[in-house]
Amino acid sequence: MREEYDISHLNPRKNLYTNRLKKQITINIDNETIDYFKAQSEKVGLPYQTLINLYLADCASNHRTLQMSWN
Repeated sequence: MREEYDISHLNPRKNLYTNRLKKQITINIDNETIDYFKAQSEKVGLPYQTLINLYLADCASNHRTLQMSWN
């Protein structure tokens, strides 16, 4: 193994996934919601955290707004 390598002639490529970076957060989600996404994850074969992320990303990309009514 060399002590030093010359990388000046390498062709650096832009990382295609930098626009999809994720940030780890802490969020409180009730047990029923987690159970729902875990059940869905077993049906589709994706981790439940990925499903939650996909759902939230869909809401954000479609500019969905929360509509609640307290009865």
